[in-house]
Amino acid sequence: MSRLNYTVVWLSHVLMIFSSISFNAWPSEADNEKIFSNIEYSALLETQWAYGISRKSSQKLQFIYEPEINIELPNNQKFTMIGRLRGDIEDNLEPGNPSQTELSPISRRALIGDHIDLALREFYYEAAVGDTYLTLGKQQIVWGQADGLKLLDVVNPQDFREFILDDFSRSRIPLWTVNTELSIHDTVLQLIWIPDQTYHALPESNALYAFTSPLLVPAAPSGVDLNLQPVDKPNRFFTDADYGARLTSFVGGWDLTLNYLYHYNDIPVLFRTLTSGPQPTVTITPRYERSHLLGGTFSNAFGNFVLRGEVGYSTDRYFLVPDRDDRDGVNKSDELAYVIGLDWSGIEDTFLSVQLFQSHLVDNQPELARDKVDTTLTFLARHNFLNDHLVAEVLWIQSANNGDGLVRPKISYEWQDNFKIWAGMDIFFGDQTGLFGQFSSNDRLAVGIVWGL
Repeated sequence: MSRLNYTVVWLSHVLMIFSSISFNAWPSEADNEKIFSNIEYSALLETQWAYGISRKSSQKLQFIYEPEINIELPNNQKFTMIGRLRGDIEDNLEPGNPSQTELSPISRRALIGDHIDLALREFYYEAAVGDTYLTLGKQQIVWGQADGLKLLDVVNPQDFREFILDDFSRSRIPLWTVNTELSIHDTVLQLIWIPDQTYHALPESNALYAFTSPLLVPAAPSGVDLNLQPVDKPNRFFTDADYGARLTSFVGGWDLTLNYLYHYNDIPVLFRTLTSGPQPTVTITPRYERSHLLGGTFSNAFGNFVLRGEVGYSTDRYFLVPDRDDRDGVNKSDELAYVIGLDWSGIEDTFLSVQLFQSHLVDNQPELARDKVDTTLTFLARHNFLNDHLVAEVLWIQSANNGDGLVRPKISYEWQDNFKIWAGMDIFFGDQTGLFGQFSSNDRLAVGIVWGL
């Protein structure tokens, strides 16, 4: 037996023990042969090039190789491993070697020079035992169904190296998680435990998509020294873990969920202290803060229309205060947020969707950097041509408060089931103080090739 086969057998044995599922005997040679007959390998090769229109220079020239191994194990078990090798010749999105301080050591990438990184994207074991389904390991958990922006999809943090331009499935950071789903009549109860202290990967100050909006970054007074402290990051395995639960059911034609998550917000709060004296100093102390999230989703089809939505109530959210004399530079408030979406497919090969996002701050706070009620609208139009081989679409995101936004036209052609080429544009507009307008000089043209092996 080859060394690779020995490795697979050993790994399958470890997974069987680790799952705490009882077996009558150690896997036999026949079981090993069955394992080898159910190994599936696939891979994704992709290259992307993005050209900055305003800056008249390349933003990225990126190559990605993502191998995936799936192993069907005895007794309704399965093992999945997904890796990623990524290289970027330009090195503008993450110049040099990013610190990765937001990520736990077991979730960090291996950096090879300034242009290549290697990551274990997903690594999980699945087992079905009666009405219970267990997924154990590094994985993505997707809550919510909004397009373009997130409301309840906050179980996994996000990599913002390209702001929100990358696909959610790729920018979402998988976490080491115990994920259990129990079927109770017509309802599924999902329970999750996440001891992985990994949070949003935020661009560093020299990165192309570094945050500069006063909605996210406090401005230091002129003539005042800035003292940025290391992030106060949770590190206790049990005490600082995240916990969540979701009920999923189908009632009277409605797909419904009820969600709860006790978690650390993935962006640290920037607490500020001003020290007076001959040389005044502003000290910024970033710290992650706990929050309870209670919410749910709903969707139903009415002929050619689908009505869907999400709602979430979050406790203890912190928001920046523009007043430079404020004691700590932030104020706390609970937040009620929701999104309502309406999809229509009344014309053949055409899909139209509109969404309304709103966030309401519950507490009456003094002046904040953001408005008490924040509203964002989205519109998506998609049309398929040539028996679905050619797809043209445009996504428009508009902030009603700040007047800034993002327009993303894209066209893709699927030549074969495993080969696709695409081209698109990402156009930011609005004042640079806005969430989208801060990147108004980052408009780009992007093309890509995707090849599945």
